[in-house]
Amino acid sequence: MTQEAQTDSVPCAAWPEALLIATLFAMDPHGLGGISIKGRSSPFFDAWLDLMKELLPEGAPLRRCPVQTGDDRLLGGLDLATSLALGQPVVQRGLLSEVDGGVLILPMAERLSSATAARIAAALDEGQFQLERDGLTSLLPARFGLILLDESIGPEESPPFALLERCSFRLDGNGLGLADLAGDGLSLEDIQRAKAALPSVGLEQDALVDAICEAAQAFGLHSARPALLCLRVARMVAALDGRKAASLGDVTLAAQLVLAPQALQLPPPPEEPTPDEADQQPENQDEADPAEAEAEPAPPPETPPDSEAETEPKSQPNPSEVLVDAVKSALPAELIAALGNQAKPNRQGRASGSGGGAMQKSPLRGRPIRSRSGTLKPGERLNIIETLRAAAPWQKLRRRPQAEGATGMKRIEVRKSDFRIRCFAQPKEATTILVVDASGSSAFQRLAEAKGAVELLLAQAYVDRSRVALVAFRNETAEVLLPPTRSLARARRQLSDLAGGGGTPLAAGIDTALMLALAEKAKGRTPRLLFLTDGRGNIGREGKAGRAVAMADALLAARAVGLSDIAAVHIDTSPFPRPGARELAEAMRAIYAPLPYLNAQAISAI
Repeated sequence: MTQEAQTDSVPCAAWPEALLIATLFAMDPHGLGGISIKGRSSPFFDAWLDLMKELLPEGAPLRRCPVQTGDDRLLGGLDLATSLALGQPVVQRGLLSEVDGGVLILPMAERLSSATAARIAAALDEGQFQLERDGLTSLLPARFGLILLDESIGPEESPPFALLERCSFRLDGNGLGLADLAGDGLSLEDIQRAKAALPSVGLEQDALVDAICEAAQAFGLHSARPALLCLRVARMVAALDGRKAASLGDVTLAAQLVLAPQALQLPPPPEEPTPDEADQQPENQDEADPAEAEAEPAPPPETPPDSEAETEPKSQPNPSEVLVDAVKSALPAELIAALGNQAKPNRQGRASGSGGGAMQKSPLRGRPIRSRSGTLKPGERLNIIETLRAAAPWQKLRRRPQAEGATGMKRIEVRKSDFRIRCFAQPKEATTILVVDASGSSAFQRLAEAKGAVELLLAQAYVDRSRVALVAFRNETAEVLLPPTRSLARARRQLSDLAGGGGTPLAAGIDTALMLALAEKAKGRTPRLLFLTDGRGNIGREGKAGRAVAMADALLAARAVGLSDIAAVHIDTSPFPRPGARELAEAMRAIYAPLPYLNAQAISAI
């Protein structure tokens, strides 16, 4: 077989993608990191998981790690029951140690905490981890692969990036069925034979390594991990085919499997020659053609063709260009459109703009976050298990002063220094205060859109634990028309009688909103101010007319908002944005959003 024919011959490419990925992953789960499968549990995922069990070596563990798994079950620690029975510390292995040599399944991976993801990623990188908990120190093996089941619905949710980056493959299970697993795959013996031959598999050309790196850079993958995983997959494909060196076809297939799902950008277009260079090139050729025609005589017509010229090999294609074109052809159409619009994925794994307030510590209510040492006070909860864990390693030292002839059961001696107090965290309620300019001839439009925005915000209040209040200012004063509430019926009744017109007491409106926000903050809530005004005040704090005095008082009131460290947004409702309105927003340290054409949806989104 010639080299060109060997390059194009890749029997693995004829397999369905899901079957090929399962075969490659079963060959070396720890070396390939993991697989991310998008979609909820389905017959395809169950069949794919059964296939994975058949392809893994006999006895390889396959464990599920629920989202609520704590450090005790994940890492291990002190086996309290056995330690109490034997009278000495006994190490209990966690999931990361139990799954050594197998695969760890993470359902609902998009809800995994960053701390748990960091511990799993560290163990995955090292192949082992140091257990240092409850007075115990032990080095435990942890060579495993990951299967992330991504059940997220919107694009704002995703598994932790620390785990996604370590996954070689990504599958979209929503569009796959049982037919995608049909085909003649390899047996367990063939996979073991290919795994044994993998260390001796190399590359046909050293330039393939540079081609992989250039392709990864072209698609925005600046980390070395995707390129290394792509190189490893190419060698594994060659080993499955029984070849000693990976060809350009193997590298192309590996790039489509590894680099295409992780692409963050489209490759830049090729550089075109400038007009001067394009005009200069044909002129030089035209000038050189007559001289060459005179200097070189024409060959005789009966000259036989050169046989050596016919057998001269064709120029080989650039491997990097081949890989870039192959990866680009494997990208879905919607992903190409998104990358073309420079849409970047959200790696936070959580939607920005959540309506809930900041997290606060609570002694009795909320989500348990940790345990702390300290003295037990009224209203606090004692963590009995953690207290016993803290006391267990010191029992031998505390029993020495006891008499040797003492009889009876040995009891655990607990001291005040062993006490562990439960700590909880719960989100504060958020209060959005709408401050509406109800003065002037255009007040009717502003009030109508403010009413719609209040109703949209109240519709989300039950979901994100927020409240809505309404402050309106006109004539000479400002008043709280709608106290903080989550009642939609009450808000509609109050808003139905709201009228507009008159002067613009801007300073009074800012002062009233700030006092209401400080009152909400004192109640343990997180206030947020939303101003709808054009920033043109004409009534001062004392109720006297005058634009200069009114704007000076408004700036003083705005600086007080900025010093209070309360989040604020200033929506400029004037037909054209004005420098005075931006200055007012800067004094409040608020987000400035010029919005000449109002609508309730835009206000609610901001």
